[in-house]
Amino acid sequence: MESVQAIKQRFGIIGNDPKLNRAVEKAIQVAPTDISVLVTGESGVGKESIPKIIHALSHRKHGKYIAVNCGAIPEGTIDSELFGHEKGAFTGATQTRSGYFEVADGGTIFLDEVGELPLTTQVRLLRVLENGEFIKVGSSKVQKTNVRIVAATNINMFEAIKKNKFREDLYYRLSTIDINLPPLRERKDDIHLLFRKFAADFALKYKMPTIRLEDDAVEALQNYRWSGNIRQLRNIAEQISVLEQERVINAKGLKVYLPDMGSNLPAVISEKKKEGDFSNEREILYKVLFDMKSDLNDLKKLTMELMESGNHQKVQEEHESLIQKIYGDEDSEDAEDIEEEKLEVLQIAQNQQQEKEDKYYFAEEIEEEETLSLQDKELELIKKSLERHNGKRKNAAEELGISERTLYRKIKQYNL
Repeated sequence: MESVQAIKQRFGIIGNDPKLNRAVEKAIQVAPTDISVLVTGESGVGKESIPKIIHALSHRKHGKYIAVNCGAIPEGTIDSELFGHEKGAFTGATQTRSGYFEVADGGTIFLDEVGELPLTTQVRLLRVLENGEFIKVGSSKVQKTNVRIVAATNINMFEAIKKNKFREDLYYRLSTIDINLPPLRERKDDIHLLFRKFAADFALKYKMPTIRLEDDAVEALQNYRWSGNIRQLRNIAEQISVLEQERVINAKGLKVYLPDMGSNLPAVISEKKKEGDFSNEREILYKVLFDMKSDLNDLKKLTMELMESGNHQKVQEEHESLIQKIYGDEDSEDAEDIEEEKLEVLQIAQNQQQEKEDKYYFAEEIEEEETLSLQDKELELIKKSLERHNGKRKNAAEELGISERTLYRKIKQYNL
């Protein structure tokens, strides 16, 4: 069995973090078996390296290795991609197609972003894991496959299960062995090693001197949060390599390339300062204003309801009660504003009552006009679509979003 260090060198994995070494060690240990593996970790930590190690060290190494990004395949075609389909199974299925599980028979399939799989596809995948059986889309014939499944996800699977977005039984079948890769911010000593490797690669690629960092820049690099992990570090190394004229970078020059540098440093605030902080007063003020707005909305709603009922006396009483609740009993300099609010609410209520009466008296006419208008529009759209496609009903039906049979019925209905 190859050592962890030899495997890391073989697959281009850089770093000496204990958690990283443990993840590689688990991959080496589980590789000779056919146990399903779930690789977890944040986006950009390099999860795709683990299934490659597992496949290369397994007895399936001479079989096919297929990596599938489940999040990049549309929901409507994911079953066809994974399990294949029969000719005529759906629109556009002009021939029988083999899916990844059929093609990779005897090899390994890496399902990246497995947490994005639709629930219907999860049921099919569970069947493959349990007995190696699958059915093509549009077929009734059960087929067998012998594949090793390694999956990866960057989402919290327990949260997904809780929200009924991922099947619990499938999770436990996939995660017989769980390999977690640590985020870059937890591998501080590896950050500069990775940067130097990327800087050297880009120097060779673009035929220019290698970027070097001064001590303060190395410290800034290690203290940054790296929410995009290794992928983000690589991008920044490439930006600096291409854009910087000076090949030795200090902290000030580096921070230009680190977005929201200040937001990654935790703010320590004493309890004493919190009590007198203006931000707390501002929050209280916002809450008061929000509550007042809510009360005013309640006032408008209640007034409208009462006006509709025709009880104007009760309107006045309820109106005064809510005004008192909002503004209090004391005399206020805002009396004019309150009075304007009253008038506005009453006017809205009266307008709504009038609109209601208008709708009541002219309902039948309006309905007839709208029906005629819709028919005219429908007729006009059908005419234009048929003209545009030279009378070809199939093309016109597709453009209108209706079946050819429905279009034929409409043509007869309008004597076109």
